[in-house]
Amino acid sequence: MRVCLYARYSTDHQSQNSVADQLRAGRERAAREGWTIAMVHADEGISGATPVALRHGGKALLADALADRFDVLIVEGLDRITRDLAEQERTIKRLEHRGIRIIGTADGYDTQADGRKVMRIARGLVNELYLDDLRKKTHRGLQGQFERGMAAGGRTYGYTSVQVEGGNRIVIDEEQAKHVRWIYEQVAAGATLRSIVYTLNSRGVASPRGNGWAASALVGNAAMGDGLLNNEIYIGRVIWNRRQWMKDPDTGKRLPVARPREEWMVREAPELRIVDQDLWDQTRPQQLKRGNPTRGRPHGTLFGGLLRCDACGGPIIAINGSRYGCSAHKDKGPTSCANAATWRRTDVDQRLLSELRADLLSQEAIAEVQSTVRRLLAELDGGHERAQAAARRRGVELDKEIQRIVDAIVTVGASEALAARLRSAELERKAIEATLAQAPTPLASASEIAVRYRELVMNLKETLSGDASTVTEARPVIAGLLGSVTLKRDPVTGESWAQMKNPAEQLLVAVAGGTSLMMVARARFELATFGL
Repeated sequence: MRVCLYARYSTDHQSQNSVADQLRAGRERAAREGWTIAMVHADEGISGATPVALRHGGKALLADALADRFDVLIVEGLDRITRDLAEQERTIKRLEHRGIRIIGTADGYDTQADGRKVMRIARGLVNELYLDDLRKKTHRGLQGQFERGMAAGGRTYGYTSVQVEGGNRIVIDEEQAKHVRWIYEQVAAGATLRSIVYTLNSRGVASPRGNGWAASALVGNAAMGDGLLNNEIYIGRVIWNRRQWMKDPDTGKRLPVARPREEWMVREAPELRIVDQDLWDQTRPQQLKRGNPTRGRPHGTLFGGLLRCDACGGPIIAINGSRYGCSAHKDKGPTSCANAATWRRTDVDQRLLSELRADLLSQEAIAEVQSTVRRLLAELDGGHERAQAAARRRGVELDKEIQRIVDAIVTVGASEALAARLRSAELERKAIEATLAQAPTPLASASEIAVRYRELVMNLKETLSGDASTVTEARPVIAGLLGSVTLKRDPVTGESWAQMKNPAEQLLVAVAGGTSLMMVARARFELATFGL
């Protein structure tokens, strides 16, 4: 039997050593059974709430399972795979459907054990409740620290923390505080945010995140009281519990969600005041005029943010109503990126769309779509056949075992242990018979998928010519088709061109028995350049 070992430790009180401990237990179990370890995957410092497919080791695990590279998966417990009950059921069912046996060295889970479904649901519920309980305990602990006057959140520019008895206390960082006062003075004098950040970057003043000052860091969100120009900590009022961080179940990313204002907690801390009241009041009218920033607002252009700057590698965005330009140059100034080149948006959009249609509809591209799909369909069919063959082999083993148990009962009489083992073997035999009776779900043919691919590309321009919501939905498709695109301009001739370093890709999905077969259709144009 080919074994895959998987281990994971999260960001709670576990350590990197726990991965080695988990793998050691897995190796010991495989050695006792006489199995061969075919592969080992691990994720370090990854929460169990992160989807398996979004982890480095988890993604490799699923790929190996899909390719039928192992027969047994050994983990410490189901919580190492995931702490989300819904994802646990999806993942475990998919693995077991492919004939993979799952063993937990610590929690006792075994695909071949009686009552495994009940145990799995119970374990999954406990694992999910653990995360909820941990979240509540963490929040309660931070609330206690805040009420005791200690640091209970991220660090704010202008301050640092010092360790004291009972925790960490926030104190003023005088070097950063002088820059905070200067920024407020400039705003009160009528300076624009862009001129302020340009000056800060040109002087080499370190930004809060170390990647250069931007206007969004200053203006923040007035309604939430964040951003350097809105944070009341600068006038000695510390506000906590304004938002909570929730993990997106699809992407695994942590996103801020505003809490109701009545849940905010405020502590007066005059020792933390950096800006005097008069200066603070002078900046309020300017802040009200600016309104909320555009940070986080979805792109309303077709390629804004999908193109890269040749000079700094950062995103190229719509800098005004008609032109694309480097985001870093626009927001942070020439000291962050010297690329002042701009491109007419209509020209870039038309040329890139034209290139997409021409290359992805070539005979070579269509031929490769069909070839790739045929190979993946063959792999899926082969995986089904191998799973069926494994089930037939197990059925033969169970028939022999059942016969031995019956012979033992005839010889020595019935016992509770023999009767229990006989019932277990007969139940497993029935499950295998049901598996063997399942016919493979018909899949779309390579030709059918190629036709869908052709229709997608043919209708690309029309699909993307709608309103802003259509553009937003279409941008991920464009990103997959184009890959990485860098806009360049010759400083001598002024000639501009787009350079595509990767083959265009489009994921085509064919539904197969409740699961999705991801097929990559490649248009293998070489390093492509075309003038703009």
